[in-house]
Amino acid sequence: MTIGAEEVYDDGPLYEAAKKVYPQRIWGTYRRLKWIVLWVALGVYYVVPFIRWNRGPSLPDQAVLIDIAHSRFYFFFIQIWPQEVYYFTGLLILAALILFLSNALYGRVWCGYACPQTVWTDLYFWVERAIEGDRRDRMKLDAMPWTAEKIMKRVAKHAVWLLIALATGGAAMLYFVDAPTLMRQFFTLEAPAIAYIWAGILTLTTYSLAGHLREQVCLYMCPWPRIQAALTDNEALNVTYRVDRGEPRMSVKEAQRVRAHHQPAGDCVDCLQCVAVCPTGVDIRNGPQLGCINCGLCIDACDAVMTKIKRPIRLIAFDNDENRERRMRGEANAFHPVRPRTIMYAALIALTGGIMLYVLATRSNSHLSVLHVRAPLFTETAEGGVRNGYTLRFSNKLADPQDFTLEVSGVPGISVSSVVAKPVADGRLGVRLDPDSTLEVPVYVTTAPDVNLKAQSTPITFTAVDPKTGERNVVVDHFFGP
Repeated sequence: MTIGAEEVYDDGPLYEAAKKVYPQRIWGTYRRLKWIVLWVALGVYYVVPFIRWNRGPSLPDQAVLIDIAHSRFYFFFIQIWPQEVYYFTGLLILAALILFLSNALYGRVWCGYACPQTVWTDLYFWVERAIEGDRRDRMKLDAMPWTAEKIMKRVAKHAVWLLIALATGGAAMLYFVDAPTLMRQFFTLEAPAIAYIWAGILTLTTYSLAGHLREQVCLYMCPWPRIQAALTDNEALNVTYRVDRGEPRMSVKEAQRVRAHHQPAGDCVDCLQCVAVCPTGVDIRNGPQLGCINCGLCIDACDAVMTKIKRPIRLIAFDNDENRERRMRGEANAFHPVRPRTIMYAALIALTGGIMLYVLATRSNSHLSVLHVRAPLFTETAEGGVRNGYTLRFSNKLADPQDFTLEVSGVPGISVSSVVAKPVADGRLGVRLDPDSTLEVPVYVTTAPDVNLKAQSTPITFTAVDPKTGERNVVVDHFFGP
């Protein structure tokens, strides 16, 4: 249309409405690999809470347990206390570095195979196909009016989806309390209300994300596709349409006719099978896209078509632009997994993992923290001495009782007293801790009347010694005076 002297072109809406994706069933190498990863991941998720691990009579026997009530995390023989949160920090750093390395090698393989959104969405797709049929059957079912058959299939599908979502949400709760006990309480309606609340929340999120939002999570909600673009390079392998071999596109008969006249003809027959099987509806022939999760299903679909028309497979493959340039120069494909980027990531993984293993191997079975009483900072005794108060927290990480001997040094002419700890030889105090417990001990340090403090603040050392093992916990604080 024309407005004044200017011509304005109306090309339709700026944003196209999202179209529903109907992934088609496909078999092949990458589909089998996805099934293996899916069933292993689900097996680990559902089975791990029921694995037992004997830690002693006073500790839980669940191998993996996040015990919020007692502020503990148990992982087989490892027990993590709140003050050891740096282990979780190290694990997060290690996971991020492994993700960066996998991205530098094979692009978004995490997204395509091991991401929880992918795993549960794949499971939901499998249920949908089993009940409603494959791609064409589901498209026809969506287009047909609401009949008894359609209602029955939809009710069955959503019922199974909800059962899977409930199992997912319920299994998450099993990591926080004893799994067999909670299972029994859950189904007899004796579980705590918070367990039902969180199971309901996780059921709703699983049902919504895997059953309805699906590829929208990958396209719009997940930040990783946008982050990984800054972490990749031209040598990383990604699912790639080999345009140098596939173009120009034409039918099989037309390609045969063109080749007979010694003219170039591409192997792509524009069958759209690569689009039909894609779980996010991406046409990989348009180049790298935000929606491609590197699952490789389009490779399986294209290989099946190439086999039927007697053309070489891997028209779509894990490849990169560097190889395309090599082929155009008549050179062979090459993959360089060892390069500065991957060496750096591997070195950081080894360094982080080594530090964590060293800290874990040398961690102590006890802990001591000291907090100076601030109100008042110090007091003067009737005899002329100076007294400081401290709150000592002892921790016993073992499954057996543990005895400590407390020594205080650094200030001349001091005496140590406590209403909790018992005096032992040479002015020391004895502290006994129950298995896997902490104990707060108020301690008072008092100088003799004739001691003259040379400074307002004097370093003072608290040493807790385990007589059985010789393990020592040393904390330095300050002794204040006038």
